[in-house]
Parts: sequence; structure tokens; C-alpha cells
Amino acid sequence: MLAVAFAASGVLKATKSREQLSPQLPWVSDVSAAVVRLIGLAEFTAALGLILPAALNIATVLTPLAATGLTAIMILAMGFHDARRKEPSSIAFNAILLIPAAIVMWGCFGPHAF
Repeated sequence: MLAVAFAASGVLKATKSREQLSPQLPWVSDVSAAVVRLIGLAEFTAALGLILPAALNIATVLTPLAATGLTAIMILAMGFHDARRKEPSSIAFNAILLIPAAIVMWGCFGPHAF
């Protein structure tokens, strides 16, 4: 589910213009189009990194690295929405996505890896 959420979000940010995204994501008006696309590409790539290595049994270390990247993106997003935009609802949404990403990261890197 985590990969699906980030893949969908990443595709939208990478393919739609800021004008098309701004009704749903008002924060895009505060950053450049290149930043929005970069975030979208990072989210989509990380979503692939959550699924493909384990599914194909190739370079499985990429799965926890992808989860680490998503955790970092969500922490940065929470800081952006707090410091720059004062949007507590967006911070809560980022926290909801941060928790499973951190669990995957901990579950693969932690002392009791699954």
C-alpha cells in the first residue's frame, strides 16, 4: 500500500503542471516546477524500490534504502509544511505516510529485520 500511495503521488507530481496540481496540492505554488517534478520522480522511484528488489530478488538492499529515502522525504515535507506554510493537516498526512516508511526501514535495517 505504501508503494502504491507513493507511486500514484509521484506520477501526478511528475506529469502534471503546477496549475493542474494546485487545487489539490496548494503548496506547489511555493516551489518551482522543477522541484515538484523532482519530488515526484523521487517518490515514484522509491515506490519502485520498495517493490521490485524483493519481487525480483535482485539487489534487495535497495528496499530499505528506498524506505529510508521516503522517510527523509516525509520528514522534509513535514518541516516545509510547518515552517513555510503553517499547515497542520498536511503535517499529519505526512506523518501518516512517514510511519509505515519508517517501519519498513526499521524492519529491514533494524536489529530484528523481517
